[in-house]
Amino acid sequence: MFWKFDLHTTSHIDTLLEKDDVTLTEVMDEEDVLQECKSQNHKLVDFLVRPQCMEDLVGYITQEPNDDVEEKIKYKYPNISCELLTSDVSQINDMLGEDENLLMKLYSFLQNEPPLNPLLASFFSKVLSILIGRKPEQIVEFLRKREDFVDLMIKHIGTSAIMDLLLRMLTCIEPQQLRQDVLNWLNEEKVIQRLVDMVQPSQDEDRHSNASQSLCEIIRLSRDQMFQVQGCSDPDPLLATLEKQETVEQLLSNIFDKEKNESAIVSVIQILLTLFETRRPAFEGHLDICPPGMNHPSFSVNQSILDAVRPRLKDFHQLLIEPPKKTVLNTTWGVLDPPVGNTRLNVVRLVTSLLQTNTHIINQELIALNTLGVILDMYFKYLWNNFLHTQVEICTAMILAMPSTQSESPEINRENDQEPIRENILIKHLFQKCQLIQRILDAWGSNEKEQTEGGRRRGYMGHLTRIANSIVHNSDKGPNGTQIQQLISELPEEDRERWEAFTSGQLADTNKKNTVDLVNTHHIHSSSDDEVDFKDSGFHQDSSIQQAFSDYQMQQMTSNFIEQFGFNDEEFADQDDVGDIPFDRISDINFSLNTNESANMALFEACCKEKIQQFEDAGSDEEDIWDEKDVTFAPEAQRRPSSGSTDSEESTDSEEEDGKRDPFESTNATADDRMEVDSGDGENRNDQLPCLSSFSWNSPNTAADAERSWADFSSFTPVSPKDPLRSNSPVAMETSIETVDPLGVNAPMQQERKVEDGLDPEEEPVSDRITETVTNGSMKETVSLTVDAKTETAIFKSFVTSCFVCLRTQKRTICPS
Repeated sequence: MFWKFDLHTTSHIDTLLEKDDVTLTEVMDEEDVLQECKSQNHKLVDFLVRPQCMEDLVGYITQEPNDDVEEKIKYKYPNISCELLTSDVSQINDMLGEDENLLMKLYSFLQNEPPLNPLLASFFSKVLSILIGRKPEQIVEFLRKREDFVDLMIKHIGTSAIMDLLLRMLTCIEPQQLRQDVLNWLNEEKVIQRLVDMVQPSQDEDRHSNASQSLCEIIRLSRDQMFQVQGCSDPDPLLATLEKQETVEQLLSNIFDKEKNESAIVSVIQILLTLFETRRPAFEGHLDICPPGMNHPSFSVNQSILDAVRPRLKDFHQLLIEPPKKTVLNTTWGVLDPPVGNTRLNVVRLVTSLLQTNTHIINQELIALNTLGVILDMYFKYLWNNFLHTQVEICTAMILAMPSTQSESPEINRENDQEPIRENILIKHLFQKCQLIQRILDAWGSNEKEQTEGGRRRGYMGHLTRIANSIVHNSDKGPNGTQIQQLISELPEEDRERWEAFTSGQLADTNKKNTVDLVNTHHIHSSSDDEVDFKDSGFHQDSSIQQAFSDYQMQQMTSNFIEQFGFNDEEFADQDDVGDIPFDRISDINFSLNTNESANMALFEACCKEKIQQFEDAGSDEEDIWDEKDVTFAPEAQRRPSSGSTDSEESTDSEEEDGKRDPFESTNATADDRMEVDSGDGENRNDQLPCLSSFSWNSPNTAADAERSWADFSSFTPVSPKDPLRSNSPVAMETSIETVDPLGVNAPMQQERKVEDGLDPEEEPVSDRITETVTNGSMKETVSLTVDAKTETAIFKSFVTSCFVCLRTQKRTICPS
């Protein structure tokens, strides 16, 4: 391992810093300077916090580089300086945040004339932002002493980095009381009013966009903070200022009382849309609204915003008719003169948000202006603008599903002694003045005629289908169903018959095509051999589960709407606490599955038998090789004959003397005196157990003996180097023989032989061992037979099996080695 040899190298920066005349640029030229700084290298940090080094680092990010510097390295040192100052090292933060001279040099960057260098501005904003997060008290106190700070921030609001810095002051200050003090200070400096003044035609587009985005983010951040800090009793002063009627009126005055500027108009509408974003809970002085199809608690929008917007509705309506001048747009599907434009699209979005508030006076103003009629005209004129089509669909769906306002008088069902239902004036306007039903039928017919003649399907047909489905659904199940049905019945007879034929014919066919085909499992031809044909499955096209899934995919397009499968928390709650659900839901789906259990079980069993057949091929009559069997020895096997030779070389190599020392030797052995050994697979047993190849086997004499063989130890002789072992196996074999007299009968001869050989006669052998090593390529197989005199056991070992023979119990046990 490398640390064992002390291969860890010292950083080159440490060596560089040992020089007395080292400069900051030399250190910044090192490749690992940032890594060493973030790992808080003590020598490097001590060098960087020197007053001159800190001043140079701040100077790099606040001063423009020289023009004669090569472009690719022009911002090298400013970039490295910014990374060093924002490496979040406590010594650097302390030095920079507590030295007012350094802060003044950093602050001087804001005093430059616009436009600021965007790269240096990002460096400046990053350094000051981390100081606001790490040293909030010191930085806020320093900035509050600068009287021109807010003016400079607004002056440079066209630079995105300065806008980010302003938002950082609202989000990075964690102490709640200090954050509230900052909000009050910025509100006293009239930062909201100054940002509003930036959104007017006289300013450029960058100021429009950044000022608008700043105000939108202030609204969202302030509202989020109010919900997160529930115990905070102090209101957000910036949000309160933004929601004031005079502030909104000033915004609208900037775009309507002066020349029309699309950038300024879009920016103001974006601010209004953010103010109209629904939120919870409801506060005093707010209107509660509940968007259609949503079962959330009450949402609210400030009434003062609506009061400021209502007088300007006619101006927004005029923008739909006469938008800012746009050049003619040539497209692949035709010429747009004029195109929809960003202004009119955002006006339609604003109308959608106003309709969501469901305010009676706003609804009346829109009806008087016929704004919905103009929007529908645009819908059918611009065939391919799906942004516009989506907003129109949302408007119509919202009008059809929203309840009537409290100011509208009950008129329906008064004469039938039924509970009166309040009339929705927007629905009446949509069906009577805007003639929505007739326009849907006419557009559908024109599209089919064009397609019949080979033309292209119009781009709004998908949205038109959804609008028609919304009418059908709300007439059956919606809160305004009675009024919609009455308005349809008041249509001219021709239009009513056309509508009924349309809903039961063309619309139904389109719905079926749009839903069933999506989940239909058509057989798709492929090259795969394992292809499954779903046509023969248990589910057919008209089954109830498929229909339920089709209804789920349709969602609002059909009356059989399933909001979700399974259960939700509302089904286990008290019904009084659950809001009205605008759509019916199918809670139970009953269907049956025809399955053949017996066939499946038979198939499973057949597969199982086929897989395990290979283990049953050997037959069940064969004996288990692991069962214990009795082993019978000849009486002579209990004793060893005393024979030997004084010649040690001849006693080692001679087969006759080895046979005399064999504990199993019996010259008069019979079949009854032999050890019974299971032969397993008969004639192939010797091949499976090569360890038995050195024994002499007697062939069975009778058919009854065919199942087993006998080991004849009387003819067992070890292999001598002079007479090498003969084997049918083609592998090379190595044999080593170790002979020991376990019973001590040959002890005198062995001692005599040891004396002749120069061995210690006091050493007594403890066992006889015969070992064979079979080599086959890179593999070796070792087999051995060992006789232990103390335990009176003979142990036969190989890598395949191990055979333990107990001489006392005359039983044999075979187990894996």
